[in-house]
Amino acid sequence: MNLLNKPIHILGIGGIGAAVGWALSREGYSVVLVDNHPNKVIEGKKNGVTVVGIGTQAVPFVAFDDWIAPNEGFILLCTKTYNNPEVLARLPDDAFLVPIQNGFDAGLERRNHACEGIASFVSECLRDCSETRITRPGTLHIGARRSVTAREWDEITSLAKALGKAKLFPVELVKDIRPYKATKLMYNAAISPLAAVAGIDNGALLTDQLAKKLFFGMLRENYAILKHAHIELARIGPFHPDTVSLILRITALSKFMAMFFRPSLRGTYCSMAPDISAHCCRTEIEAYNGYLIQLAGDFPCPLNRAVLALFEQVTPEGLKPHRKYLQYLADSLPEDVLSD
Repeated sequence: MNLLNKPIHILGIGGIGAAVGWALSREGYSVVLVDNHPNKVIEGKKNGVTVVGIGTQAVPFVAFDDWIAPNEGFILLCTKTYNNPEVLARLPDDAFLVPIQNGFDAGLERRNHACEGIASFVSECLRDCSETRITRPGTLHIGARRSVTAREWDEITSLAKALGKAKLFPVELVKDIRPYKATKLMYNAAISPLAAVAGIDNGALLTDQLAKKLFFGMLRENYAILKHAHIELARIGPFHPDTVSLILRITALSKFMAMFFRPSLRGTYCSMAPDISAHCCRTEIEAYNGYLIQLAGDFPCPLNRAVLALFEQVTPEGLKPHRKYLQYLADSLPEDVLSD
């Protein structure tokens, strides 16, 4: 497929959507950015999309209510998972859909799309702003999520090459995206809920003693759930999840790991935080921890259950993020759950 002659519509201009839109536009591809926040669309039409410290690209912006799905080309789905139903309802069955999201959405999983992307870089784009800031370097993995035809693989390959041309972030083409998606879930379902509900920087998960205890406990539990379910995991970052699990079982090594990862988490963006802060009553908690609980079945997962219960209380009531919720969480757990 010659992507220069095909439209690439990107739905959801948050950090990831803005970054991939900028990268594709930078290399001359026909990009349309679609969002449901009126102020973001107004600003995007006026100023284009910007990557802070790198530059601006003039890209067409369209309000989601006015958007019509193209008959050909790619549709990159970069929305929050809770926005998926209204998007999927407007897509033709044969649309070449490429989600680049975090978490697992049941409606999306039932779709027969060929390809997904998983981003390990972190990009922050404010709700009403059309500029993004890369707060942590990392890779965009692009790959198949099921058995694909030769033509589908050619299309996946062409998209990966197009995304990598601007060199805004490394792009890795992988045969099977599912192990990468599972590994990202293992990390996101530990980082995002704790940082968001406490209103703390991601880096504080490795400096605040209670936050670190809960964070490491969640990493251990998430890994155990995925292994119990016989889910294959892949390496994202310096260590494979098997190695991370081993490190977390050894106190001295876990302290070393905290020192090693602290600089990479400090100042990074937590995608769940704006939803808590804006009191929008919707978060991706079900796509993260809710999915892990379903996957666990009868397998013990007290931390994930406690986190989900806390969000079910905090979110509908519009309560402000506060560190005290970490203590509430710890107090709700059996004594042996957080033991070293």
